[in-house]
Amino acid sequence: MKSGPVAPDEVYPPRRATIREVADAAGVSRSTASRALTGRGYVAPAVRDRVREVARGLGYVADATARHLRQQASQSIGVLVSDLNNPFYAGLAAGISQQARKRQYTMMLADDGGSPEVEAEAAEAFVALRVAGVIVTPVSAEISTYLARQRIPVVEVDRQFAAGACDAVVVDNESAARRVTTQLLELGHRRIALVIDEMHWTTGRDRLAGYRAAFTTAGVPFDDSLVVTAGWDVEAARIEAHKLLSRSEPPTAVFAANNVLAEAVWRASAELSLSIPGQLSLVSFDDVSWMSLVRPGVTAVAQDPVALGEAAISQLFERIQAPLAPVRTVLLSARVASRGSTAPPPAG
Repeated sequence: MKSGPVAPDEVYPPRRATIREVADAAGVSRSTASRALTGRGYVAPAVRDRVREVARGLGYVADATARHLRQQASQSIGVLVSDLNNPFYAGLAAGISQQARKRQYTMMLADDGGSPEVEAEAAEAFVALRVAGVIVTPVSAEISTYLARQRIPVVEVDRQFAAGACDAVVVDNESAARRVTTQLLELGHRRIALVIDEMHWTTGRDRLAGYRAAFTTAGVPFDDSLVVTAGWDVEAARIEAHKLLSRSEPPTAVFAANNVLAEAVWRASAELSLSIPGQLSLVSFDDVSWMSLVRPGVTAVAQDPVALGEAAISQLFERIQAPLAPVRTVLLSARVASRGSTAPPPAG
């Protein structure tokens, strides 16, 4: 058994290799080694392969912090979404991440939980980390204004607070909401409730506008009492949906403005033993996996969150390359996935 003092190398791993050591071992200059490892600038293929092989052998990892200080920006982007528990935002982040990797960027992901205070903290962290740009599902106008002052490109996605001031990628919420509401009216429904989380962001405001427009176009009177604000989580929304469906004159159809609210209405209808679609028709804005697994399946406006994320990061990279180009808003369409959750209203 070995006795006596333990050498430092037996307790701690060796220090990290430096770019100079990689260059010396490969027999090239430091600048050539840097070009070979970063892929920026020309290096003969044989030399590049030799440098990279040496770097792997030495366990070399680039010092990103030093590079960011020289370049004033990192090879990373900040992504801030509202709720990673929601499959929509998870899919959005996945679409951004996939495209970021293809461009050799790292994604720094944060979740603000719908809080303007947390949103502001995340924005400050992104600035401190010198991200090259930020994609955000904003909950206030302040974040885009703050990042613009810091000269960091920003793209608002899913909803828009700084229209005309920064780039955005959004879905045509009004058109899609009008389409599904019109379908319910054409089935003969007149008491169609809208269960919604908020009406101040562009998502909620535009979905409400589309819902109202369908009634106007059809010449059907609009009942404000059937627009119900139901909170942000399934349990709170379930309570409000239960109250709505228990009214003396309940709706014969419900348009849930997002997938969380649709789940809440589904649960409330089950508690009240209301059959779908026999006694209650249900449509949702947002199509998530459970809607095609239940019976009947839920008719839904199918946004593609991955495609939305891909479009957002494409717009961000365009802005990074051309910072003075005109501000652009990209409007994506959404399809309706028709399933078995709608039918004519029950007789009487």
